[in-house]
Amino acid sequence: MFRPLLPRLLAGLLAGLCATQAQAGLFDDEEARARINSLRNELAGRIEKVEANHARAQVDLANQIEELKTEVARLRGENEVLTNDLANANKRQKDFYVDLDNRLRKLETTPATEAPQQATPAAAADPAAESRDYEAALTQLRGAKYKEAAAGFIAFTKAYPASSFLPSAHFWAASALYQLKDNIGAAEQYNKVATQWPDDSRAPDALLGLASTQQARGDNVGASRSLEKLVAKYPSSSAAQIARQRLKK
Repeated sequence: MFRPLLPRLLAGLLAGLCATQAQAGLFDDEEARARINSLRNELAGRIEKVEANHARAQVDLANQIEELKTEVARLRGENEVLTNDLANANKRQKDFYVDLDNRLRKLETTPATEAPQQATPAAAADPAAESRDYEAALTQLRGAKYKEAAAGFIAFTKAYPASSFLPSAHFWAASALYQLKDNIGAAEQYNKVATQWPDDSRAPDALLGLASTQQARGDNVGASRSLEKLVAKYPSSSAAQIARQRLKK
C-alpha cells in the first residue's frame, strides 16, 4: 500500500526543487539586467556631460580666437598709424629743413652782391671749400646724424666767421644740439641768431627754438618771455602763430 506512494512523493519533491531553482535563476537575470541598465544610464549621463563640456570648450576657444584676431587687427592698425605718423614726421622735418635753407639762400644772395667792400676780407676763404663744408654739415643734419651735424656747423662758424651762411650755420647747429637734448648749447646758438641777426629770416624760428630749450630745462618764465618777444617782434611770422598757441596753454 505504501510502495506506490513513494515514487509519487519523490516526483513531487523533484518538481518543487526544479521550480525553486528556476525562480532563483529568474531573479539573478533580472538583477543583472537592472545593473546593466543602471550602468548604461550612468554612462550615457557621463557622455552627455563630456559632450556638453566639450561643446562649451569649443565655444570658449572660438571666442578667444576671435578676441585674439580682433586684438591683433587693432595692434596692426595702431602700428600702421604710428609708422605712417613717423614717416610723415620725418618727411615734414626734412622738408622743413630744405625749405628753410632754400629761403635763406635766396635772401643771402642779395647782401652778398650789395656789399663789395666785404670782398677783400672774405677773399682769404675758399668759396668752394666754404660751400662744400656747409653742404656737408647740412647733409648730416638731413640724415638725422645730429652729433656730426652739430660739430660740422660749429666748425663752419669758426672756419668762416665772415660767411653769409653764418646765421644759418648757428641756427642749424642749435637745431642739431636740441635734437641731442643739449639744451644749454642749443640755447646759446639760438640766442646768437636772435640777437646778432635780428633781421635774418631765421630770427623768429631762433626765438621759438630758444623758448623750447628754456621750457625743456624747466624755465617756464624764460620760455614765456621768449615767446612774447617773438609775437611782439615778428607778429606775422609762422613762428609767431606757434608761439601764440603755446602761450595759451
